[in-house]
Amino acid sequence: MTIRSTYALPAMLALLALVADPALAHSGDGYGGGFIAGFTHPILGWDHVAAMVAVGLWGAFLGAPAIWILPIVFPLVMAFGAVLGILGVPVPAVETGIALSAVVLGLMILFAVKPPIWVAAVIVGAFAIFHGYAHGTELPATVNAFAYAVGFVISTGLLHLIGIGFGLLVRWPGGRVAVRGAGGVISLAGVAFLTGMA
Repeated sequence: MTIRSTYALPAMLALLALVADPALAHSGDGYGGGFIAGFTHPILGWDHVAAMVAVGLWGAFLGAPAIWILPIVFPLVMAFGAVLGILGVPVPAVETGIALSAVVLGLMILFAVKPPIWVAAVIVGAFAIFHGYAHGTELPATVNAFAYAVGFVISTGLLHLIGIGFGLLVRWPGGRVAVRGAGGVISLAGVAFLTGMA
């Protein structure tokens, strides 16, 4: 099995999950409503999508072990941020933090910044708090909080996988340019979110 085929299947499954219509066998209260609400929440906000794809892209750009550490750190810390949001603990400038995550992560990719792994993990983790907090505060009152959290963590992981899949193009010279260009696009999107243009 080649490296390309190892990553192609998860990337294709993630893409299918994003474009497929959900089977709404369960709705409202309980596991189905909570899971579906949580799963769709990250993919319906372009600011979240941009940042989460950027985490996977940057991890792939940095290579091992960052390719797996960053996409693990983000959802773990994001879950902590969600708990803060559910509990109503005040976190300032959440929307600004979310927009800045796309700006900063996009710039890291564009300029091929390669910090030590712990620095990259701290950057990703800091932004994950804002994303998780937003998910937590927007938790619908009628859904199961645990199922909702499982849904948004899985959805986040799939977005990271899409970023990783695209980021693996860095192994080729033209692909490296494409990945860095994608970082620039993500950063510009973050500026648009920050200035209210998006």
